[in-house]
Amino acid sequence: MEENKIRINKFLASKGVASRRQIDLWIEEGKILVNGILATSGQKVSAEDKILVNGKMISEKEEKKVYYILYKEEEVLSAVKDERGRKTVVDCIPTKARIFPVGRLDYRTSGLILLTNDGELFNRVMHPRAEIFKTYEVLAKGHLTREQLKTLEEGVELEEGKTLEALVAKVKYEKGNTFFEISIREGRNRQIRRMVEAVGSRVYRLRRTKIGRLSLEGLKLGQYRRLQEEEIEYLYSL
Repeated sequence: MEENKIRINKFLASKGVASRRQIDLWIEEGKILVNGILATSGQKVSAEDKILVNGKMISEKEEKKVYYILYKEEEVLSAVKDERGRKTVVDCIPTKARIFPVGRLDYRTSGLILLTNDGELFNRVMHPRAEIFKTYEVLAKGHLTREQLKTLEEGVELEEGKTLEALVAKVKYEKGNTFFEISIREGRNRQIRRMVEAVGSRVYRLRRTKIGRLSLEGLKLGQYRRLQEEEIEYLYSL
C-alpha cells in the first residue's frame, strides 16, 4: 500500500546501500531498477518491490549498521573503489559490510574520516544545516601575516563564492613557514588548499584532526576504530 512506501533514496540508505546523495546520482545515471523499470527521482518503494542497484538485487534483510573512524594516510582515495586501482579508504577496513566514506578528504590530505553503511547518518553529518566544524592542521609556505590569517577567518572569495567564516588558532612559525589550525563548516572541493592559495601562499601539509567532537585521539596513521555508542548518538543529534 502507498502509505507503507517511502522515497527510494531514503529506503536504500536505510539498508546501507549508499548515501541518499549517491543514490540520487545513480538514479540520474540509470543504474537503479524498480520491478524491471528505471527508477525515478522521488519514487516511493517498499520491501515488496524488487530493486536492482548496479545490477545487484537489494535484500529485504537490513544490514547491521557499522561506524568507523579512520586515520587516513596521504595518497589514499576517499572513495569506495577506484577504476585506476588506487588504494581507497574502504580498503583500509576489513569488513563485509558495504561501507562508504562520509564526505571526502583530498588524496594528498591525511587525517580523520568517517566510514559507515548508514546512509541516514551520512545525510545528517553532510547536511548544510548541521554546520559541523571540521578542524585541520595546516603547514603553509612562507610567513603568513596577521592580515592574511584574518582574511582566512573572515572568508575568502573563491570562484563559486565567498567561504563562510572560519576559526584560526595555534599559529606558529617553523623555518620560515606557517603552521596553524583552521576550522571550517563547509566541504567544498580542496577548500583549504584553495583558501590558502587565495591569500598568496600554498599548503605544504594538511591533516584533518577533528569532525565536531570526534578526534584522532588514540589512533596512529593508518589505524581505525569503531565509533562508541555516545559518539554515534552525538552525530545523530546534529
